[in-house]
Amino acid sequence: MHELRKDPILSRWVAVLKDSMPPTFYLEKNIEHVMYDAENNDCILCQGSEDKTPPEIFAIREIGTPPNASNWHTRVIPKINPVFQIEGDLGRKGNGMYDKMNSIGANEIIIESPSHNTPPEDMGISQMIKVITTYKNRLSELEKDPRLRYTLIYKDCGKTAGELFHHPHSQVIATPVIPKGIKGELDGAKAYFYYKERCIFCDILNEEIRTGERIIMETDHFIAFIPYAPRFPFEYWIMPKRHNCAFQDISEEEVKDLSLVLMTTMKKMRTLFKNPSYNYVLHTAPNRMPRKDHWHTLGEDFHWHMEITPYLVTKSGFEWDAEFYILTTSPEDAAKYIKEV
Repeated sequence: MHELRKDPILSRWVAVLKDSMPPTFYLEKNIEHVMYDAENNDCILCQGSEDKTPPEIFAIREIGTPPNASNWHTRVIPKINPVFQIEGDLGRKGNGMYDKMNSIGANEIIIESPSHNTPPEDMGISQMIKVITTYKNRLSELEKDPRLRYTLIYKDCGKTAGELFHHPHSQVIATPVIPKGIKGELDGAKAYFYYKERCIFCDILNEEIRTGERIIMETDHFIAFIPYAPRFPFEYWIMPKRHNCAFQDISEEEVKDLSLVLMTTMKKMRTLFKNPSYNYVLHTAPNRMPRKDHWHTLGEDFHWHMEITPYLVTKSGFEWDAEFYILTTSPEDAAKYIKEV
């Protein structure tokens, strides 16, 4: 018989099919394989095209080089045609029974490398450290804006995943509200802490280390594992062992370790599925500006982490509408396949 599993954070159920499918099952389904082409003279994100982009917001570059010039390692620019914009006020108002406000926020592109055709897993540790350090900077800076409630950093790789440019990049979106999916996670963590006076993510981490059957990589500071009840086959999380609610409080040693774990696990996914499309999303605490009756236990109940999802299957209408996901490969088998690579 098939098995139903409950996500302990969101109380969401998933079905795990008893006949677990191997990686070859997904390769035979004609999934998208991301190809990195040669240098592209028309790419506005490549080094040498700085005059084709909006002025940079932040960059890690060679000492002594001016802004908006070559010789950079990572570069952050505003998104062209953004959904959210930083200028203005919120302008909250009613519209009959409905609510609305101006789309105040931030839309940024993090250019992860000067090179057009180097996937993240092949960047090398030193470059990946610079990427992670750039993430840390953007979260720290955007948290200072009292209009903004949440900052999300994410990466889309491949057309299926919603890729914007075919050049290594991530995106930053800061919003004046907390997105519904994130709020569900925050509320679940808060409820668990209220009941047990423990961080649910720390309990998950300890349980995964205890059993070991879903862990795909472990280092001094992190574990990478397949969740007990994931939404998609081969979805995995990277979680710090040290309890910490906010990514921007990450230490230098953790930055190095995270860079290694992220690159290593992504290489494994590439080997298994021949460069699949994927998303990864950084789940961190809301912007921690003091607000009445908000997130008093946030520092104790929440735990930042990354969620990486390869695009191997298409969601059905049932999964879209009911948010009740069907797993064609069990988490335990998925972890075993990844570890064997």
